[in-house]
Amino acid sequence: MHIGVIGASGTIGSRVVTEAAERGHRVTAFTRDASRIRLEERPGVTWQSLDVFDAEGVVAVLPGMDVLISGYQPGNAAADFGDTVERSVADPSVFATAARALLAALASHPRTRLIVIGGAGSLEVEPGLVHADSDAHLHESLDRLGLPRSYAAAVCGHRDALNVLRTSNRLWTYFSPAADIAPGARTGRFRLGGDQPVLDADGRSRISVEDAAVALVDEAELPRFVQRRFTVGY
Repeated sequence: MHIGVIGASGTIGSRVVTEAAERGHRVTAFTRDASRIRLEERPGVTWQSLDVFDAEGVVAVLPGMDVLISGYQPGNAAADFGDTVERSVADPSVFATAARALLAALASHPRTRLIVIGGAGSLEVEPGLVHADSDAHLHESLDRLGLPRSYAAAVCGHRDALNVLRTSNRLWTYFSPAADIAPGARTGRFRLGGDQPVLDADGRSRISVEDAAVALVDEAELPRFVQRRFTVGY
């Protein structure tokens, strides 16, 4: 397959690039400025600059692409997590804006699938109650993860991006990772879910970045959640 990855130098995006390339796929790795990338040559991976908000620019890279995976974040959390948090809080509308730009680009390539990596805050904490809609649940989670409560605005921004996708008839998929996601081991052993978080035996929603990448490339290869959201956890 030909898989495009937006945010390919980021924490999740870089693992998706590695996972897809190691499975033998052709990968186009997109970042804001590819001239800044200093990586060893990797078979099957081509780096290219791309602005996610430039719908025409996205259209130009879509021919021949089977799946476009977007791990867009304002800033690069892998390089400066604090800066990404600040940017996300300053303008949480960027996530919905990026979703609209990607959907507009897909209008001319309706057979190309889109997978958007979002947040866990749009998952339901109980039937009918979305995490992002409950200040009590949201603040508790942010406190536990060591994030400022002001980041609630960004959590709601991710939820708004999912709602934008839900109005579209394109071949989109939205991925909500576990609430606790960090670099770790690639085990390939995890469980999938839909609109509710997947909890382990201790009631925790957690996944390694590496296993999140496995789940994303699995979905690229064998789509199970077209026009739906899915999540993952141990």
